[in-house]
This record gives sequence, C-alpha cells and structure tokens, in this order.
Amino acid sequence: MSATPLETTTAGTPAAEPTIVRPRVPDTDWNDWRWHMRRRITNVDKARRWINLSPDEEQAIAGVAGRYRWSVTPYYASLMDPDDPTCPVRQQAVPASGELVEFSGAEVDPVGDTYYRKTNRVVHKYPDRVIMLITEACPVYCRHCTRKFHTTDVNGTYFRDDEGESFDEDLRYIAEHPEIRDVLLTGGDPLSYQDGKLEEIISGLRAIPSVEIIRIGSRFPVLLPQRITDDLCAMLARHHPVWVNTHFNHPKEITPEATAAVDRMLRHGIPVGNQTVLLRGINDDVATMRTLMTELLRIRVRPYYLYHCDNVTGVSHFMTSVAKGWEIMEGLQGHITGFGVPQYVLTTRIGKIPIAQPYFKVTPEGLHLRNYRGEEMLVDNAACPITEADAR
Repeated sequence: MSATPLETTTAGTPAAEPTIVRPRVPDTDWNDWRWHMRRRITNVDKARRWINLSPDEEQAIAGVAGRYRWSVTPYYASLMDPDDPTCPVRQQAVPASGELVEFSGAEVDPVGDTYYRKTNRVVHKYPDRVIMLITEACPVYCRHCTRKFHTTDVNGTYFRDDEGESFDEDLRYIAEHPEIRDVLLTGGDPLSYQDGKLEEIISGLRAIPSVEIIRIGSRFPVLLPQRITDDLCAMLARHHPVWVNTHFNHPKEITPEATAAVDRMLRHGIPVGNQTVLLRGINDDVATMRTLMTELLRIRVRPYYLYHCDNVTGVSHFMTSVAKGWEIMEGLQGHITGFGVPQYVLTTRIGKIPIAQPYFKVTPEGLHLRNYRGEEMLVDNAACPITEADAR
C-alpha cells in the first residue's frame, strides 16, 4: 500500500534538512492555523493519507481507543517519514504499543501537580512562582507528555473542578500571595485558545501588581507554527515582559515555518527558550542532541532544560537510563558554546533536580578538576579556597 493519495510537493529545508511533504492546497489554507486544527488526523483512515501505518501502529491506535486521545496536525504530519515507523516525528505523534504496557513505578502525576494544586488551576510548588493549568487541549497529543493523564487520558484531568470554571478564584489566589512574581501558563497548550480569551487571562494577571513575569509554555511553534501570527505576537507584546518556552525534540522539527514563527516572536520582544525531553529512539544519541542544540542557537532559541523522561503511565517506554543522559551531556559540554548546553534535570515531587555529573571533586588537597577532554588538574586551597575559613 502506498500513502500517496494526496498530491504532494517538497518544500525548502533549513540546515537540519527536514523533509516536508504537504498536500496541494492554497497557501492561504496551509498558512492558516485554524485550517490545520479543523483537519487534524484522528483516525486510521486519515493517517493512511500521510503514512504507511505499521501493524504495531494500527494495533496501538485500536488499543488506545477510549483511553488516550490522539491527533496530529497536517503540518506536523508533513514532517513524518511515510515509510519509517521509527521516524522521530512519527514516534512523538502516532500511538505505539508501549503506551499500553505497565511499567514498574509509573504514575499519572509523578511531578506532583495535583499535590501542589491550590485552586482549580494554580499549582504552587516553588516560593515565588506558580503554574496555571489553562486547558487540556493540544494541537497534537504528544505520546511522551508528562501530563498525559491531564491532556491525553480520556478520563483524566489535573483540574480540581472543570476547565470551564471561572478564573476568578485562580487570580484571587495569586493576588493574595504577593510573593508570587512569576506565572507560567501551561496545560495542555495555552495557545489552543483564541487570542481574545488568552488576552483576558493575561490581562487579569497583569492587573496584579506583584506579578512581574508571565511565561507561556507552548509547543505550537513546533507542532503548528502557523499559530504564531503577527496579531498574537502583538497582543503578547502589549503585556511585557512575556516569555515563551517551547519544546523542540529533534532537528527535523526545525523547519522554515518554525524558524519564521520564532523570528516573529523575537521581533516582538518575546524571548524564546527550549525544553527538550530525552526520549529513547528519538534523540538519545550525542550526534542528534548536538545538532539539535546548535540548530536551536542558529534560529536564536536558547536551550534551557534537558528533561530526563518521567516515569509516567503510558510514557515509560520512552525512558532512557540516567547514564545515557550523562553520556549526552558529556558530549555537549565543551563541544558547543556554553549557552547552548541545557541543564539536565529530573522532575520530581520535590522539584526539578539537576542531575548532570560534576566536573570537580573536593579533596583534602583542594579541587580536583576535569575538562570535557578528560584532562585533569588539582587546584589547591591556596589558589582557590573552598571554605570561607580557607579564604580568610
């Protein structure tokens, strides 16, 4: 069987050279994010117009029915290799049998969002910042989502009540806690909302004097960059400082459309950071991760975190060992510019814990150091005092 009922063309590619195959539709449609949202792939018949489904994928799609949502935007589908089930884009978007395997220690909320939830939407885990769970909706339901129970599980939610509840209680909680200076809007994907609804929420936050920074966690720049319109960016710019953290996992996702979306945000004064998840079979090798980080810098996106994949129910098959994460971090540190190296963290109920291996050991003689080449040296206490007592 051939997945070619749609007439297709191959678009231009950036340095990472992803292949983009798109149907012959007018540019006005292809560049309209609403067109993509209306035509998301949600069943086997639609998927077969884009890819040759493997037996495992077909069985997995049937197996997740009634349990996990799945949808793929035409744009993101255009990045998939139609014949390779191991395609890094395809693995992130199309259900796989591993989602139905029970892994030891897996949980629906290993990071404690519901434990720290204070209102319907506000999760207050750190002293000066909170997250607001805006929605359960996403343009693509990523198979590796750490909030899979909230976004993808048909019967799950992290909301205390309902997504449709008023935001009044959430805003009141933040206003009554002046120590909160930083609010991260997340979900689901906040940009699933129309601009007007999103501005209502942001305006409510901006009316609180103690809120200094508003951040938005969104994968739209990756999954449907057409959503990042001039109108959206102009609206966000009216409420600065606004930051966006997005989520590129593979160089194949860095396309001309994604690059243009990032540029649009930057030209409106919106800094863009990236949070990558370490995923087995997708980006768990040094060459892929190094290319991803340097390509992000090329489009002016700052690598922020490299998350160790959480042991989430329905996601555990993507986990690597921590040793694999160390290997990748060793392949980044010193090999690319310092601000291109993300912080390797494990997210837990007690917070995000940096777990990269140190480049020093404290010894009685002083600091025993090593560099990225494995070269070692000792810096004694006289040259670099370790304790305050040594410094006096």
